[in-house]
Amino acid sequence: MAEQRMLDGKVAVVTGSGGGIGRAIAVAMADAGARVVINDIGASLAGEGLSSTPAEQTRQIIEQAGGQAVINTDSVADWSSAQKIVQCALDSFGRIDVVVNNAGILRDVIFHKMSADDWTAVINVHLNGSFFVSRAAAEHFRRQESGAFVHMSSTSGLIGNFGQANYSAAKLGMTALSKSIALDMQRYNVRSNCIAPFAWSRMTSSIPAGTPEQQARVARIQQMTPDKNAPMAVFLASDAARGVSGQVFATRHNEIFLMSSPRPIRGVHRGEGWTPELIAEHALPALKSAFMPLDRSGEVFSWDPV
Repeated sequence: MAEQRMLDGKVAVVTGSGGGIGRAIAVAMADAGARVVINDIGASLAGEGLSSTPAEQTRQIIEQAGGQAVINTDSVADWSSAQKIVQCALDSFGRIDVVVNNAGILRDVIFHKMSADDWTAVINVHLNGSFFVSRAAAEHFRRQESGAFVHMSSTSGLIGNFGQANYSAAKLGMTALSKSIALDMQRYNVRSNCIAPFAWSRMTSSIPAGTPEQQARVARIQQMTPDKNAPMAVFLASDAARGVSGQVFATRHNEIFLMSSPRPIRGVHRGEGWTPELIAEHALPALKSAFMPLDRSGEVFSWDPV
């Protein structure tokens, strides 16, 4: 008798799985027994152009290993097309158990030069797309009283980065969306979690490497292959994670981190209330030592990948 695999019998939709982390997750889920919908529009990193070739390559990898997969090329960034992604799972495999919101684009530009289109394009794919696809699956999860959402967030949103106001806002928004889903759908045994992945992929290949310091940083990131993030996604999609919901994990090479959520860290009280002058005189000195520094992801994760 064949050994039971973690995702045997489950159907997973993985958006943006034509390459990079999405492909690694789709392949790992298929290896774990899931039947997979490979969703990818085959666009450039900026979201332009369309091709089914990346998704075809992912399907070949899965099928050559004995897995089952179908391709869907609908966009996550539109309500009606997101419905078609979930319907593809139902039409192809008769059910849906897992949604991995991984699809993304980049339009990196310094904030004061960012255009309205740079902003809306990134928000539409990452944040709106995560809502649209999750919402399309929610009714099915509710009826069957089971299901798992895995949203791919980023330390650019959790911590911060230069030139990524659109991406950072979308990625942090996804963590709030995930927590809301976890709260609202807990009664239906539906779970929702986030992963902030570290990997060298198309999404990080635009990092400058002109100076020796930049080259050393890129060399460190290149160690972190996309497949290092897949085990956590498979685990969160499986019944082994039945007690895990509303959490944010970071996966970095061979490291796993549980990330904090904003909570009060220091408070001041004045019975008579506050004036702006009293805030400057008393509240600010009391609170300032606990201020969060204006740091970036690379400064918080300052050590080499382990």
